[in-house]
Amino acid sequence: MDTMPTPKRPPQPPTAGRPLSMPVVIMLILAGLAIVTMLAREQATGAATVSYDEFVRQVESGNVAAVTISGNTLRGEFKVPPGGDAAAPKAFAVELSEYLAKNLDALLLQHGVKTTVRQPTDGTGFLLGLYLLVPLLLMAGFWMTLRRARDPLGGGFLGGFSKSPAKRYTTSDKLVTFADVAGLEQVKQDLQEIVEFLKDPKKFERLGGRVPKGVLLMGPPGTGKTLLARAVAGEAGVPFFSISGSEFIQMFVGVGASRVRDLFKTAKDASPAILFIDEIDAVGRVRGAGLGGGHDEREQTLNQILSEMDGFSPSESVIVLAATNRPDVLDPALLRPGRFDRHVTVDRPNQKARRALFEVHTKHVPLAADVDLDRLAGATVGLTGADIRNLVNEAALWATRHDKTAVDSSDFDYARDKVLMGPKREEVLTGREKKMTAYHEAGHALGAWLLPGVDKLHKVTIIPRGRALGVTQLVPEEDRMNIGESDLLNRLVFILAGRAAERLVFGEYSAGAENDLVQATRIARKMVAHWGMSDKLGPVACATSNEHPFLGRDVYEQREFSDRTAQIIDEEVFRLLNEAADRATKLLTDNRDKLDRLADELEKQEMLDDTEVVAIIGPAAPRRAGETAADATASQAARDATRPE
Repeated sequence: MDTMPTPKRPPQPPTAGRPLSMPVVIMLILAGLAIVTMLAREQATGAATVSYDEFVRQVESGNVAAVTISGNTLRGEFKVPPGGDAAAPKAFAVELSEYLAKNLDALLLQHGVKTTVRQPTDGTGFLLGLYLLVPLLLMAGFWMTLRRARDPLGGGFLGGFSKSPAKRYTTSDKLVTFADVAGLEQVKQDLQEIVEFLKDPKKFERLGGRVPKGVLLMGPPGTGKTLLARAVAGEAGVPFFSISGSEFIQMFVGVGASRVRDLFKTAKDASPAILFIDEIDAVGRVRGAGLGGGHDEREQTLNQILSEMDGFSPSESVIVLAATNRPDVLDPALLRPGRFDRHVTVDRPNQKARRALFEVHTKHVPLAADVDLDRLAGATVGLTGADIRNLVNEAALWATRHDKTAVDSSDFDYARDKVLMGPKREEVLTGREKKMTAYHEAGHALGAWLLPGVDKLHKVTIIPRGRALGVTQLVPEEDRMNIGESDLLNRLVFILAGRAAERLVFGEYSAGAENDLVQATRIARKMVAHWGMSDKLGPVACATSNEHPFLGRDVYEQREFSDRTAQIIDEEVFRLLNEAADRATKLLTDNRDKLDRLADELEKQEMLDDTEVVAIIGPAAPRRAGETAADATASQAARDATRPE
């Protein structure tokens, strides 16, 4: 790897001439008040207080030359300190009453004492002035500091707001590489070109090629977008600046744009470098849309990002990576060529990738001999890399809780159930409630067992887990990218089979089927309005916008079809659901003996896996169209033979 030049440190602004910060101003004001108070006290207490009798004796002896009367206070100076003490103060003060003040004039006039009368002052005006001046000074200082905070080079205690809070990782830090990213081989190939450009830019410039300025990583949460960005930096060996989109937005207008300028300037000074913006949808949503119009601060920040990406010169080797799980809400100006030229989809891992993820996350976990990573990968369809990491961690914690020396397959089964079905609850079902829940879940299990096209039954339980009183867990045998109409209809029957079992056995429905109805209705509506699986409506898409108005889309629901068409959609959805409910009732009626046996055993044991279900009601129906019962039995036997004991 070629050695990269040491990035030049940006020059620091001079410190001379900067205004004082707000804490310093406050401290100076408080110190001034303290000095003024001390002087006032010293002035008030500089004279010795004497009694009126002593004052009269000194006047009669001719030791007082002049006095000043202010209200009920008389001040003056002795010619000679009383008592003959030269160190004693000559100034004195006498507190007068109204009665004494009446006879005082004659006494002073008789002995030739010069008298001055002043209006009384108690310091109220001075204190009132201070009380008004201090808040005004504080407000003025805060306003001046706030104004300078909007300047990227400004001072004050808010000056740091304009600085980018991006974290910098260098080659000295322990960065990840592509070897630490399991699976995602196609994605890593797309990003390898970025790495090659950062290592050797002249290689691409030789033939006039231009490497994309920006790469947008799109995918569901937990699929490894942030990890991929750090792996690119680790492979290229260049400085890596990471920031979240929400860190640009502050309560002060203009701070976000200032942070963007500072971030891009820092990245340019350290080029070649990688600038990573995580969750860019927080600042890059469509401008001027949503409830209440646009957000001024967010739009200013987005405009600055667009301007900075356009300002990259060909000589500046700065690649902008961004990650989002909401690419649909991003502004089109952000996605056009010249900004984020390349869009890379980071999807959920397939079975091969999940196998590699288990290998990576169990690298430092002692595994027992019965742990089969291929089986774990096959039983975790739909889980992301973050989910698998969490599953391995939960298995290790559970094994540690039971003082095991290695993590075995039972620990992974526990962790998988906890991740997929939720943790166990403390509630215990009894009586009729337990029996009804057992029949409900037995109906689901029997539907999954007998209907083709439904995912394979893995486990059924009536132990309350998560937010459900019972759970029927299905595990797909393979990664499916598409699904046919017949399989969807069978899934509707499976979903409604629990509710049908309640009605068949107890003569009524329970409130526990709410989630089933929601799922079934959602599938039926998509079949009719989205996928054209209705002969009455025909091959037309009648999807409506269900965007929340705060997500940067329209406030109202967009609908491009008539009320008559909406009525037909509702009628077709009702028809599909009613037909599925009738099929579920007929299926359970024809197999009532299996339903009763399964429900009774489930009520006793509270949890059954697929092998126990086989022993109770026999082998499952063929999983796919064209598969015979013998093929299904042979396939099940092969899977059971490879299952660890």
